[in-house]
Order: sequence, then structure tokens, then C-alpha cells
Amino acid sequence: MQRANLIISKIINALQGPRWAFVLLILATAGPAFSQDNSPYSRYGIGDLVPPTNIINRSMGGLSAGYIDQLSINFNNPASYASFQAFQEKKSKKISSGRAILDFGLNFDNRTLREPSNAKKFTASNALFSYVQLGVPLKKNWGLSFGIRPVSRISYKIITRERLKDPGTGLPIDSASTLYQGNGGSYLISAGTGFGLFHREKYGMEEKLSIGFNGGYLFGEKDYSSRRALVNDTVSYFMTNYETRTNFGKLYFNAGLQYKLPLNKTMQLTIGAYGSWAQKLNGKQDRMRETFVFDDNAGNVRLDSVSDIRDVKGTIELPSNFTIGFVWQKFAVQNKEGGWMLGLDFNQQSWSKYRFYGQPDSLRNKWEIRAGVQLNPVPRRNYFSNISYRFGLILGPDYVKVGQKLPQFGGSFGLGLPMAVSRQAPNQATFINLAFEYIKRGNNDNLLRENLFRFSLGFSLSDIWFIKRKYE
Repeated sequence: MQRANLIISKIINALQGPRWAFVLLILATAGPAFSQDNSPYSRYGIGDLVPPTNIINRSMGGLSAGYIDQLSINFNNPASYASFQAFQEKKSKKISSGRAILDFGLNFDNRTLREPSNAKKFTASNALFSYVQLGVPLKKNWGLSFGIRPVSRISYKIITRERLKDPGTGLPIDSASTLYQGNGGSYLISAGTGFGLFHREKYGMEEKLSIGFNGGYLFGEKDYSSRRALVNDTVSYFMTNYETRTNFGKLYFNAGLQYKLPLNKTMQLTIGAYGSWAQKLNGKQDRMRETFVFDDNAGNVRLDSVSDIRDVKGTIELPSNFTIGFVWQKFAVQNKEGGWMLGLDFNQQSWSKYRFYGQPDSLRNKWEIRAGVQLNPVPRRNYFSNISYRFGLILGPDYVKVGQKLPQFGGSFGLGLPMAVSRQAPNQATFINLAFEYIKRGNNDNLLRENLFRFSLGFSLSDIWFIKRKYE
């Protein structure tokens, strides 16, 4: 307990500077700046899956299994926490100081929907919080990280107009207008640790086998409704609402490992894997069947309850998933050589085993291939030689299957922009990370084609979070 209190107090002290306080204030009040999203495919499963990686990995196609960076947080693979930067005294081998990292990001999306047989299109844009993560080294080859991020998003609104017919005669009766609407999504609050099982020096670098674990609370809401109004010239009908609202949540876990192997003095290969097993979330569901009228001031006002059942307990079964991949990296040498990084990931998710209150959905098993490259020019005094240039590709079907499978293809480009070091704070390091993504979802065989342009803005802020005193 004493050591835990000491660690917490060190983190608090490290975040007392004005720059950290300003950033945390922004994050504490962050929410959707604007949102008019409309994605019909978010009706299925747990909704549209939010990009699960940080901005750096996102600009390289989501490459993350073997990715390690001492100035950002790879929260997908908790084994990477073992590589947080810590400094040891040569004689005692005790940690003398370490580098704390604050990593957060924002998304700006523009989505276009098209029907294959219709020239018209629908466009929607939104700005959303992406993630916030804090990482600190506890000892050499042992790190801790915690934060929050969205996992999925549900947002759609579809209006259909049709002519109702008498089932006996087939003659038209009335016209009907139906609004199908869905809202919600899910979030993950997590904390994890990673540590080295084996490490030794090779070619002046570190060869290391690391393992890590993330644990947290996954929670969310699914609110689906169908509101119908009958249109008749002589008879007035009340509108009806068929709505099901589900809240769910439970503890969630995943694990990962990485093996870092130096190949020579400037080159390194890292092999990594991470994943989670099938897990069940506890749910509570409200089922409402009612008639209502719309009031300009009060909104939808219930007139009569046909059926109102509250707190129906059930489970949401999430499938297992795993990712395996590698990163091959050459480090830049000041004024001599540039550096580069390239990698490949394979991801598998068994969504055919998803169950919502015991019922399957229109889902399929999902796989993805993620490829990424980072280029670093020869480091010199000019600013552009210190920028990281990143490229990525992603390929694989979406997990939604309505009729035909939903193919998906995407490309990405990004920049890592270093900020100038302040004389008052020489140990601070700040990077602005930009990612530009284009994702094409569906083709002419699907009911809807979807093109998504996403601009992501991320900040990686790091500082020495404590320095051991030499004199008392």
C-alpha cells in the first residue's frame, strides 16, 4: 500500500504543471463538438466500430501488434508498456527517473452514403473525442497505463413512406410514414500493465520479451425505436412508438506479448500479438410500446402505454479476437542516415458468435490485413528533416453482413510533427500527430455504399515525472 501511495503521489506531482493542467481541463470537458452522423450499418451488432488504435498507428493502417514508441502509448498491445522510458542508476540499478506520457486524440469524420441505383447521396459530418491515455514507468521494463476510449457508435435515422394495403382485398388503405432511429454506443475505461520477462543487451540495444494485460469496464447503450404515423384524409390516428433501450456493462480483459530482437546496431525486429477471449456483458432492457403525440415544447408526449416492461435482464456475448504482426525498424543516425519502419498485422474477429439477449445478428466473422510504413529523413537542424512521414493500407470485409458481405478497403497518410523544446522545461517532449484516412465500405452488390474521410488529430505529451533526490 505504501508503494502504491508513493506512485500515485508522483503522478499527481508530475501533472501539476500549467501545461498538463490546461490539457486535462480540455479533456475533462471534451464531447462531440458537432454531430449529424447517419450510418444505417450502425444498426447491427454493437454499432460502427470506432478505430481502436492511437493516431500514430491509425496513420499506418492500424499497425499495432509489434509497435513500440517511448513517446506515445500503444494501448492495443499492453506488452508495449514495458518499454516506457525509465532511467536507472548504474551502481544500484534503482530507477532514478522516468518519463510520463499523456496521449489523446480527436476525430473529424465526413461520411457519404449512396444507393447503387440512385444518383442521390447523403453526407454527414461530426467531430468526436477519440481517446485519452496516461502512461508511466514504474521500474525499468515495467510500465502502467490507464485511460478511456470509445469502442463503438450507434447513430442512424431513416424515414420510409409507403402505401398500406388491405391483406384481404389488396386494395390501398392508408399511407404510412415510419421513422427508424438508433442512438448509443460503447466505451471502455481501462488500466493495464506490461513488464519484461527476459531482457539483455545486444548490439548496444535491448533484446526483450514482454507481456502485458489490460483490464477495465466496458459499458454502453443501444436505443432502437420505430415511430409510425398513418396519414388519412378523413380519419386522424395517433402515432405509435416501438422502442427497445438496453444498457449494458461488465469487466473486460485483454492481453498481449512482444519480442524485441536487435538485428544490428541500427536495426530491430519486433514480433507482437494481442487479443481477448469471448466475454459476456450484463444487460438491462426497457421495452416500450406506446401511442404518442408530438408537442413543440415537450417533444414526444405519451398518450397510452400498450406495453411497458422494465429492467429485463440478459447478456450480450462478445466474440474472441486476436491480432498478430511484426515491425521491422531502422533507426535514424544524426546527420548521417535516415530511418524507416515497416510492418504488417493480421486481425481476426469471430462476430458470427455474437449474441444479443440470446439472438444472433446479421454479422459475419471479420478479418483485416493492416500494413504500414514510417519514413524519417536524415535528422538535421532544419524542421522538416525531423518530421515522421507515415502511410498505411487496410483490407478486409466489415463485420456487418446484410444480404451480401460488406467489403472494406482503406488507405491512410500521416505526419508526426515535433514541437520546439522550451528552455524552461528541457525534459518535455511534445508531438502533434496527424492522420488522414479514406475508407470505402461496400460496392454495387450492397444496399448502400459508404465513403468515409477521417481526419484525426493527436497529441503526445511527455515529461520527466519524477527525479530521485541526491540530497535530503
